[in-house]
Amino acid sequence: MAGPPAGLLPRIAGAVLCGLGMVSAVRGQDADPLKIPDTQLEPLGWTALDGWDADDHVASFSAFLKSCMPFLASKEPHEGRPIRTALWQVCRRAAPLRPTSAAEAQAFFEENFRPVSIARIGDSKGLLTGYFEPVVAGSRLPNPEFYTPLYRRPRDLLVAGRQVGKGDIPNRATINRRNAQNELVPYYNRADIENGALDGQKLEICWLKDPFDAFSIQIQGSARVRLEDGTMLRVNYDAHNGHPYAAIGRILMEQYGVPPEQMSMERIRQWLLANPEQAAKVRQSNPSFVFFRITGLSDQGEAVGAQGVPLSPGRSIAVDKIHVYGTPFFIQADLPIDSDKSGTKFRRLMIAQDTGSAINGPARADLYWGAGDTAGRIAGRIRQQGQFVMLLPRELDMIEAGKHTPLPLPRPAIPVAAKERAKQGVQARNETGKPDDAKPTIRRSHQPPEPISRRQARIRPKSGT
Repeated sequence: MAGPPAGLLPRIAGAVLCGLGMVSAVRGQDADPLKIPDTQLEPLGWTALDGWDADDHVASFSAFLKSCMPFLASKEPHEGRPIRTALWQVCRRAAPLRPTSAAEAQAFFEENFRPVSIARIGDSKGLLTGYFEPVVAGSRLPNPEFYTPLYRRPRDLLVAGRQVGKGDIPNRATINRRNAQNELVPYYNRADIENGALDGQKLEICWLKDPFDAFSIQIQGSARVRLEDGTMLRVNYDAHNGHPYAAIGRILMEQYGVPPEQMSMERIRQWLLANPEQAAKVRQSNPSFVFFRITGLSDQGEAVGAQGVPLSPGRSIAVDKIHVYGTPFFIQADLPIDSDKSGTKFRRLMIAQDTGSAINGPARADLYWGAGDTAGRIAGRIRQQGQFVMLLPRELDMIEAGKHTPLPLPRPAIPVAAKERAKQGVQARNETGKPDDAKPTIRRSHQPPEPISRRQARIRPKSGT
């Protein structure tokens, strides 16, 4: 699952137990996506979506119907979050439908949703990465062959100083513990844990052969572990240690000379295996660490995402918790799916069903590719920009939403002469005596808010919906 949720960026998915019962997926997300700070929304017409008509909408509808399961299990709409309430209503209409053609499924989405471009203010695209479910060998007990543990969530792990229930750890959270003096201190980092900070607490779920397997599973957020007796143990993300994620791929490029064009998860594995004396140091340069829970003992079915429903390869994405699970996103990008150098056109409707501690921002997604080596090779190659179009239920009032869309701050003007001096490498000084290459001080305007009519103009559709 997505991580700190995917790709070379962490894909620590906030996956939730499915085999022991469906959990409510309409819980634990507190922000309203229509009021995200530093986010711009722009309604579009369906004709503005490149590749929309050619997509497999039956596959998208099937994935969306999975996301409707928690909504359909709820007797009352959840007030307070407009998108969640509106999706509850859409799911009621979707439940009896079984479209047999792409045209039927496409009509459902067009009749029930409006496409809205979403990005950070000032950007036109967002970041895409990929994730998958590794399949690795393991053991219930440590031995000379299996010596790297996967850990459960520690009992002393606190969120802002308090205990929390399962599934209640935000992607961005202050994670701490109490030391011997009962003082709150940051939780152990990767180096601490790999060097034995959790020894003796009986937190080991199982033991793996290769430290990189454990590292990779933490990035992906879930795994299938084939135990020595043939049992398939399924584990999913449960918590993180609160430390920032550092991409070791970047470290290998910047400090150890690995060419950027070669970088992938497989290349990282090869380098760590070829350099065992430096492998621990490189791994521990990423202080982030992930803890897991057991979700089943079966090889059947796909991994379960944070929404509590099985993921659909090529149709499920992990997103920031600012979004509501079940929200469809149409993604437009060119991705290296077939090979390292390919630019396969990816124009696909995806469903938000997962999250990850490194999946942050309004236009940030981790694409789920399935389980096993083939899925892993594809996921490991993806780290590209893409356009995000969020499908909002038609019950929502986009004019009202536009009133809450913040405007970007104006850029300070740079004198032409200063630009020329900068190009020549001369350190010019401005009127305050600061060098021109110093960061400008940006002051917010104290003018009254612009009229509503101008705000409405900012979200006017490019073409008819």
